Formats: sequence, structure tokens, C-alpha cells
Amino acid sequence: MRSAEAGSFSEAARRLGLTSAAVGKSVAKLEMRLGVRLFHRSTRSLKLTEAGERFLGEVSGSLATIQSAMANLADAHGQPAGTLKVSMGNAFGREHIVPLLSDFLRRYPAIVPDWHFDNRAVDLIAEGFDAAIGGGFELPPGLVARELARAHVVLVASAGYLAGRPVVSHPDELAAHDGIFIRSPQTGRIRPWALIHSTDPRRMEQRPITMQLRMTMSDPAAALEAAEQNLGIAVVSMPNALPYLEHGRLVRVLPDWYVDAGPLSLYFSAQKLLPAKTRAFVDFIVAHFRTQKLAQRFSAF
Repeated sequence: MRSAEAGSFSEAARRLGLTSAAVGKSVAKLEMRLGVRLFHRSTRSLKLTEAGERFLGEVSGSLATIQSAMANLADAHGQPAGTLKVSMGNAFGREHIVPLLSDFLRRYPAIVPDWHFDNRAVDLIAEGFDAAIGGGFELPPGLVARELARAHVVLVASAGYLAGRPVVSHPDELAAHDGIFIRSPQTGRIRPWALIHSTDPRRMEQRPITMQLRMTMSDPAAALEAAEQNLGIAVVSMPNALPYLEHGRLVRVLPDWYVDAGPLSLYFSAQKLLPAKTRAFVDFIVAHFRTQKLAQRFSAF
């Protein structure tokens, strides 16, 4: 399984703490026992054969169940335990998830957080993550997504930037303004967002964001800080903009318009016997979103 995920005996060996030769010999022994070739090997690649694809699909669920059962039996005194590897966006994680650490660890002291702050969509299975929070993830077999809120994108600026400039009452008037955009972590390009009107769903009017490109950032926190310096109008998601709006550091531009960028979700394994540490994290985050009404607070309208 690890060799198939990594496409390499050496990478599988690194993840398992073995030598590449040991992994290769183990696979060769398995092929001999089965009487079929599982991998096409070359000096540059390692790919599953048709028989290998079929065999992987048949055994992967069972192995995951066994590993989860072993992990749960190893929990400290029946409590969730172990390293919890989670991926989340940089600004979002620091603002909304890191403040929950002390409460989470009071409840589950045997869990060791291994949290990765990255604005890209990670491959949970191949990179060994227990869970991830974000949007835009592909959902391959073996994963489920628990929607936490809608990912609404809005326009924000400082009062200083807007002072002395004509009030923007329609997206067509944005062309005269400086824009602070965020590059897509997947493509490196600026997404061509289309604004929709929020107060009258029947209108379904859409308008492009036509601001002049003043700067681009790879991180929403940097874009928000640039906006706070009166440098332009930033295009950011509501979860990232919320602290700036609630404290009056920035204000909405065109508050009746927004972009629906899809769901903000919690991703984790679809296996029936989910490790106790992962189940504890999932339940904790879902409960926090519910009690703090974050879905409503993250809404653009």
C-alpha cells in the first residue's frame, strides 16, 4: 500500500522506517506467494499492474481497519492518544483553530498535535494526514468531507483608503480602484472570481472583479495587512477577514456582493473504525463551529 501511494519503494521505505531493499524484497515475496506481478518497475517509475490495482482495492480497507483497531487498543487508559497530524490554512488555522489548543488538550492530554499550516490542498492519504480543514480538496475514494461553513469571499478595505474616493455602489465601479489579490496555491494564478448579489437571490446577477492589479500575495493575512496600510481593496475569504471586520480595522466594500467559493470542510478517512484521536478532533471541531455559530459568522450576508 505505501509503495503504491508513494510510487516508489524508497519513499515507502522512508515512511515505514525501513530500507528500500527491505521493501522491495517484501513486495517480491508477496508477488511470489500470489503468483502475479503487482508492479511495473523501471529505473524511473513504479506503477501498479491491473492485478495490483485490483488487489490494492481489496486489501486497503481491511488493513486500515486493522491499523485503526491497533491504534485504538494502544490508546492511553482508554483515552484518545497518539500524534494527530492535521493540515489547515495558515491565517485560518492561527486565528480560529490554534486558540482551541488548550481546551482540546485538557480534554485529550494524550494526543500530540502535529499541525501543518499551509494554504495548499494536501493529499491526506499519500502525505499521512489524519485530517485537514479547508476548501477545494479533491475527494478520492476513502475520504469524507464534513461541511463546516460556506467559503464566502468578500472585498475589504481600510477607512483610510476609501476616504476621499467615490463610494463604490456597484461592481462596475471597481475598475478605478487598486486591488490586492491572492494567488491560487494550486496554480499560482489569480482566480477569476465573479461577484453575486446577496440580498435578492432571484436576480442572480454576476459581475467580474475588475480592479487594477496593485499587488498579489500568497497568504490572506498578508493581503489583509496590506489593505490595513491603505494600499487597496483586498479580495479575501470571510473566515480570514472576520477579525479585521469585527475590530473595525477594515470595512466591507460592496457589502451586498460576495463570491461563493464552495464549502469549508473538515476532511478525514471514511473508514468505519476511525482512530479515536481523529474522531475526538472531528467531534471537537464540529461542536465548536456549532456552539460559536461560526457558519453564520463566516457568511457574507
